[in-house]
Amino acid sequence: MHLFKRICAAGLAAALAFTLAACSGSSASSSAASASSAVSGSAQAASGDAVRIATKPMTEQYILGEMLGLLVEDAGYPVQITKGIGGGTSNIQPAMEQGEFDLYPEYTSSGWILVLGHEAGEVSDEEILAKLQQEYQEKFGMTWLGLYGFNNTYTVAVRGDVAEQYGLATTSDLAAVADQLTFGGNPDYIERADGFGALCDTYGLSFQKVSDIDIGLKYQALASGDIDVTNAYTTDAQLANPDTNVVVLEDDKHLQVNYFCSTVVRQDALEKFPGLEEALMKMDGILTDQEMARLNYQVEVEGRDEKDVARDFLVQKGLLEA
Repeated sequence: MHLFKRICAAGLAAALAFTLAACSGSSASSSAASASSAVSGSAQAASGDAVRIATKPMTEQYILGEMLGLLVEDAGYPVQITKGIGGGTSNIQPAMEQGEFDLYPEYTSSGWILVLGHEAGEVSDEEILAKLQQEYQEKFGMTWLGLYGFNNTYTVAVRGDVAEQYGLATTSDLAAVADQLTFGGNPDYIERADGFGALCDTYGLSFQKVSDIDIGLKYQALASGDIDVTNAYTTDAQLANPDTNVVVLEDDKHLQVNYFCSTVVRQDALEKFPGLEEALMKMDGILTDQEMARLNYQVEVEGRDEKDVARDFLVQKGLLEA
């Protein structure tokens, strides 16, 4: 997810010298964990002639970066992709402002809160894209192009047998039985004011036990019965695993802000590369939460290369020729 999620140890790309610390991340695929530049397109093209794409250190972002790159290449331009920039938004946005990158995949609430400094939930989901486009244009000479369709935000996951035993479908349903259950979450979520504390306050939850669980071990802990409930993300790879017996509960009180993914792009790049906007807009509406989770699963669990996964998906959607 976006900036607040899936902490990754990937360092800064060598070309960057920013030191502003921030959380970001997901479990990275092996081919991009070093946060080095991955260059595709014409080998003869100078980097100044290529469309420069940045991604955060997340499997999801690696896949999306490859999708964007493939669509740009299909429009006739070479591409330079810098994968896994540590600090995510906090380092990519300044680099975008300085012209080191032309575009990157970003999440609406990350831009609204972390870049523009607004409060979460200030605007509706229907208004936020237009507001982001207006303010980014005025302040940075950038815009947001389309929404990919999926929303990578927090959710609550319960082991399947527990959900069945207690008839759990919504997070509100947990209130009556939480005192019989163990919650396991990654430490940053448990400690954050807008994380576990806000969840319990909003839904009136008081768990029998609360355990710190490494972010990469939560589903294993659920499966083994060590915990009953955990915080998850709507595009987690494990949610696409047919062997994962987990029920995602509806956020019926709408606690979580939404993180819809889109493309942030510099206006001068759109002017420099005719047809770039049309190519990028092909990402509009192509992904559901479940589809993004399945793509993450193919890379993280099945070990497929993210570019192959991206290409196959775009071919399946009719956006690239096989």
